[in-house]
Amino acid sequence: MGEGLRLDGQVALVTGGAGILGRRFCQGLADGGAQVAVVDLFAEAAAEAAAAIGPQAQGFACDVSDPASVKACVDAVVERFGRIDILVNNAATKTADVRACMAPFEDYSIDTWREIMSVNIDGMFLMAQAVGKVMVAGEIKGRIIQTSSIYGLLGPDNRIYEGSSYLGGPINTPAVYSASKAAVVGFTKWLATYWADRGIRVNCIVPGGVSSGQNSEFSERYSARVPMGRMAEAGEMVPPLMFLATDASSYVTGHVLVVDGGWTAW
Repeated sequence: MGEGLRLDGQVALVTGGAGILGRRFCQGLADGGAQVAVVDLFAEAAAEAAAAIGPQAQGFACDVSDPASVKACVDAVVERFGRIDILVNNAATKTADVRACMAPFEDYSIDTWREIMSVNIDGMFLMAQAVGKVMVAGEIKGRIIQTSSIYGLLGPDNRIYEGSSYLGGPINTPAVYSASKAAVVGFTKWLATYWADRGIRVNCIVPGGVSSGQNSEFSERYSARVPMGRMAEAGEMVPPLMFLATDASSYVTGHVLVVDGGWTAW
């Protein structure tokens, strides 16, 4: 890895660190030389993901929707590693009830809406606020990378969901997901301008559809909508993340980096 892409001596905190993208992000940051705080809702999952990386990683449990939990987590990371240079604000939820999450819009529960928003955007606010305080106080030239989605930029093509399934039931993209991911883009741009004079760069990565257990019907329909003709693999999100996390992007802030195989080009 080139010198501009190295993170030796730096500390990265990754929320949703035991998830499909989170695990890859954590491994990529560790491979780049960073010490990594793997943060997840479940302590056991965080610890297992950290153990798979090695001694430069440690797991931390955190409910990003709870201000007290966020503060305790950030304090624990600073106590363990001494600083935080990079925040990957990646945690998101479909809730424990996936069927409620994917209910028709006309019947959507406000409680489910609020539960998802409490993680997908409130959690990003709380974590960025807590980690940003550490960066500002330590005069750290920090980097914050937030995970959005192509559905934060565009509405879904509902034709791709015909005959599709995920986790044993029909799949769709609910309005709350699009609304929360669009909010991530706006929040990123606001933070980028707010902290630019403190040397903290804030950017957003926008993944297209990542292959993660969808049935073949969905994969085929989705791939037909993509100029490159396929879904993404989780590992393909790591190099764009590393670009934003390192000095390779030293003059980049407030940027929305779309990694979607060309989906948004059509």
